[in-house]
Amino acid sequence: MATETPPPSKSPTRLPSAEEFTEVQESAEFGELRRSYRSFAFPLTVAFIAWYLLYVLLSNYAGDFMGTKVFGNINVALLLGLAQFLTTFLIAWWYARHAAAKLDPKAEAIKSRMEGGA
Repeated sequence: MATETPPPSKSPTRLPSAEEFTEVQESAEFGELRRSYRSFAFPLTVAFIAWYLLYVLLSNYAGDFMGTKVFGNINVALLLGLAQFLTTFLIAWWYARHAAAKLDPKAEAIKSRMEGGA
């Protein structure tokens, strides 16, 4: 029976002090990271919640409109309901791209500097 040798572990990282955390949190670099996140996440969250509430309100108060047949047994309510799923997945995909391109490099730079790797 063959046993695998575990991969060599990386050198242990240095744990930053509370003062270092505070210093980084107050830095311009961290502020830019936070701004990049908020400028993407907050407007998109508000837009999606508004879109969801519109769907709920239309379902409750515009039954005739939501019951309008588009083709066959497919009505407006079903199409808008499926669009809720579609927008959820699109937002998740868009956020993953945004994070990989803009947030992760900034966060990794801060992390490596705090752990003493830079």
